[in-house]
Amino acid sequence: NSHADVFCVSGDGNPKESSPFINSSAATDTEKSQQYDGKNMALFEEEMDTSPMVSSLLSTLANYSNLPTGSKEHEEAENNEEGARPSKKPVKAPQLGTLMGVYLPCIQNIFGVILFLRMTWMVGIGGVFGSFIIVFMCCSTTMLTAISMSAIATNGVVPAGGSYYMISRSLGPEFGGAVGICFYLGTTFAGAMYILGCIEILLIYIVPQAAIFKIEGLEGAEAEAALLNNMRVYGTIVLSFMALVVFVGVKYVNKLALVFLACVILSILAVYAGVIKTAIDPPVFPVCLLGNRTLMSKGYDVCAKVIEIDNDTITTKLWRSFCDSEYLNATCDEYFTNNNVTEIQGIPGVTSGILAENLFGNYLEKGMILEKRGLASDSDPDSPTTNSNRFVLADITSFFTLLVGIYFPSVTGIMAGSNRSGDLRDAQKSIPIGTIAAITTTSTVYMSCVVLFGACIEGVVLRDKFGEGVSGNLVIGTLAWPSPWVIVFGSFFSTCGAGLQSLTGAPRLLQAISRDGIIPFLRVFGHGKANGEPTWALLLTASICEIGIIIASLDAVAPILSMFFLMCYMFVNLACALQTLLRTPNWRPRFKFYHWALSFLGMSLCLSLMFICSWYYAIVAMGIATCIYKYIEFYRAEKEWGDGIRGISLSAARFALMRLEEGPPHTKNWRPQILVVVSVDAEQNVEQPRLLSLTNQLKAGKGLTIVGTSVQGTFLDNYIEAQRADQSLRKLMEAEKVKGFSQVVISSNLRDGTSHLIQVGGLGGLKHNTVMVSWPRNWKQPECHQQFRNFIEIVRETTIASLALLVPKNISSYPSNGERFTEGHIDVWWIVHDGGMLMLLPFLLRQHKVWRKCKMRIFTVAQMDDNSIQMKKDLITFLYHLRIDAEVEVVEMHDSDISAYTYEKTLIMEQRSQILKQMHLTKNEMEREIQSITDSSRGSIRRKNPSALRPQHSAEEGASVAEKPEEEVKLQRPLPTSPTSPAAPAGGASTWTDSKGADKGKNLSAVTPERAKDLFNMKPNQTDVRRMHTAMRLNEVITKKSKEAKLVLLNMPGPPKNRVGNENYMEFLEVLTEGLNRVLLVRGGGREVITIYS
Repeated sequence: NSHADVFCVSGDGNPKESSPFINSSAATDTEKSQQYDGKNMALFEEEMDTSPMVSSLLSTLANYSNLPTGSKEHEEAENNEEGARPSKKPVKAPQLGTLMGVYLPCIQNIFGVILFLRMTWMVGIGGVFGSFIIVFMCCSTTMLTAISMSAIATNGVVPAGGSYYMISRSLGPEFGGAVGICFYLGTTFAGAMYILGCIEILLIYIVPQAAIFKIEGLEGAEAEAALLNNMRVYGTIVLSFMALVVFVGVKYVNKLALVFLACVILSILAVYAGVIKTAIDPPVFPVCLLGNRTLMSKGYDVCAKVIEIDNDTITTKLWRSFCDSEYLNATCDEYFTNNNVTEIQGIPGVTSGILAENLFGNYLEKGMILEKRGLASDSDPDSPTTNSNRFVLADITSFFTLLVGIYFPSVTGIMAGSNRSGDLRDAQKSIPIGTIAAITTTSTVYMSCVVLFGACIEGVVLRDKFGEGVSGNLVIGTLAWPSPWVIVFGSFFSTCGAGLQSLTGAPRLLQAISRDGIIPFLRVFGHGKANGEPTWALLLTASICEIGIIIASLDAVAPILSMFFLMCYMFVNLACALQTLLRTPNWRPRFKFYHWALSFLGMSLCLSLMFICSWYYAIVAMGIATCIYKYIEFYRAEKEWGDGIRGISLSAARFALMRLEEGPPHTKNWRPQILVVVSVDAEQNVEQPRLLSLTNQLKAGKGLTIVGTSVQGTFLDNYIEAQRADQSLRKLMEAEKVKGFSQVVISSNLRDGTSHLIQVGGLGGLKHNTVMVSWPRNWKQPECHQQFRNFIEIVRETTIASLALLVPKNISSYPSNGERFTEGHIDVWWIVHDGGMLMLLPFLLRQHKVWRKCKMRIFTVAQMDDNSIQMKKDLITFLYHLRIDAEVEVVEMHDSDISAYTYEKTLIMEQRSQILKQMHLTKNEMEREIQSITDSSRGSIRRKNPSALRPQHSAEEGASVAEKPEEEVKLQRPLPTSPTSPAAPAGGASTWTDSKGADKGKNLSAVTPERAKDLFNMKPNQTDVRRMHTAMRLNEVITKKSKEAKLVLLNMPGPPKNRVGNENYMEFLEVLTEGLNRVLLVRGGGREVITIYS
């Protein structure tokens, strides 16, 4: 059985240690056979190393214990520290049911400070009708969110960390991070809001005399500032105290949680009891009105201008505050003299029908006096209001959207259950039931409160935010039974408790985010005390909380927090909707009562509420979320959580690819989609890294890039090399900033590998249309013989497949991406028209920083019989239409005689290729080879035009011309077609049909071995001579004009049809490009790639 270990090591690429059975000595072999004995599993013996058996897998899954990263182990750890349990055994967290684990925490988190401090005011300002709409909107938002959340929470095991984990695991790290931070900031500001509420209750309703900045005697803006300063000082003190409590021990917070919850429930029950009592026997809370204006309760002792004592009329405190003396003849305020003082009941009771009066809103400007509707008031509209500080004034300008922003925090807190998911006995069952039940309960309470407040309490009292008209009582307290103090203390403790909860929850959330490592700069907040208590995170939380406390106004902090929570809920809904719509295979929640439309509605409600609350906060919150999103995306810690956004990308990509399939792209949309063929050395490193620099510089076209290479061998043996090659390709692509894909093909020889790459690269509409391959460097050396053969095959294959081909010569001297050319030219030599690739490439290159400063020059070649002036004009017009800036030059080539040097050079070339062949061929083959060289041209003429049997010399020439279509003739004597003329053949079909070698078999002339000796005194082939002539003449002209150019682009001539001319072809190209530093040989794909039309 020893082959098993070989299989594991080499086949799977497993390191030896990781597999349990690898060192299979005889002993382990016997163990192994015993292990599988009687299990009928011998067949799968080899798999056991890598894949576990089902039975063992199931047992590990069933024993999965999901301890929270929350406060539970923290408590245990603290107890351990105290030495209560010397033996540190992991204690199972107490498993909570639905009621204790989800329902009550949710209720405690949802009922908050707003209900006690602002709800009555909201009903007074917005009217029962308006407030009901607000409450209904907010409650339906949270209900829809809860439905989405239940679906996400029941889709798999939710680890502790609640909402953040749910979103990051279903929407991906970017969204997860953004939402996590939003939720964190929301929770932190909620802490600030609770603390502010707590101080407000303390300073206004419990011990007003504790104020540091005295409010007595101040009026208007000064009084407001004093109040805010008190809030700031006390808020900071309370915050420090709470932070200390949280730091010392979470367990105290958790023990107090139930006490606080009891306070909340008692207070709410007290309110309901009070409502019932008002129906039977309304409590006495008189409100004093002057005309229709509400008077400050601390400004009078009895609600009258004068009172009779022993038939003596004495002025009251009220009189003294409006008049200049206490005598009856004193001059008084005009409004005071004109209007009567009336006393009304602050709480008329449910049966009084006050509901009709409170039905509609009564929005106030800042500083307006609270007035009762329907009471007579004699006031002069022109005269300024004096003594306004005697009346109850509106402290802020109110409007509908402001109320939404202030109210929304009182429905947040629905995540409390899912945040405790670790402590639950059956999270999948408890979270949906508990959360939805809690939301139903709280929504019912809120909606009934709106109606009941409107039905019980007088409008001026409702609008009186701080209860100044009812002798400084908490307005909701006036309604409570048995006494206002029940509510005052109940709400005080509940706000304290909620503040503590926020300060324990937020740092844990931040710790979870930073432990995930998706936001690098938050890493430090992952650390904590030895028991996992997040110390640093607590510090940050307290600091952010302090910002909220410095703002100091509850009405200003509430909308901020609404934003962050709305943002978070929006993403929860988005996650659910996306997963459902994309039909992710992994999306199969236990909770069935969800629908994407509901999630979508929830999402849109959240978005609308954000902008309703305050559009500028909404924009800021979205900005923060976007920044975090981008930041995480940029520093993408490679987290793969199988998230929904990956699913979207997949669906979108598939959709786009299917759309692309419909047809070939229009010329306007043509962009080079490059397949870069690179070669790798024995260590699987790329040999020509500069090819990728050039690719990057061409990427202004934003097309596709595939970098491919082939590895020699078989798939089974060389898979690891292929993986290595792929890694090195990717590394290089990253270094060169090439955005694209890498592809490695394993093939028995490189020739086929490259061929496969060219055939199967790309997918659907994303196929390459251009191949880039570097010039084979030392092709003249015998050992590199195969290399240039491969190169020519690539040229042939691209021609057949109508792909464009780019061949950079001297690739090592090309600039890297870091270099910058300050000046210079990119020269284009336009010899035949092949679809405009030559024009497009320099244009794309010049978009890149490296080539930006280079100028473009276009040269074209004119014959003797061409009108070069007209050509230049046409070319300028053409370029003008193409919207390409370039200098234009027409180079005239005169017919000159073929020089002796050309003959000599051709001869040397041919002889060398023959000698090469002789080295490679056997004697028998050599004879056939020689014969084909001497006879092929003659034979092909005989076949084509038998009448034209002229003397040998002319016949050869005739043959070569006769066999060529018009355009190829142009290649030998470069005859540029006038660029604008439509007759220019658009194909790059300029292949050299030199000797076809069709009749090698027909022995037209006897071949004797002696003929081999004549090799050295043979005459050079005329066709070759003429080609060499062309190459040399062109090279002369090009070097004369473009010696200094930074880059020369040339039409690349096509390869010979038969295999004989291969070396000659390479030689022609060498001669053509001799003496030029950087050359890019370009061969069009036979289709127009550039157009003059918009």
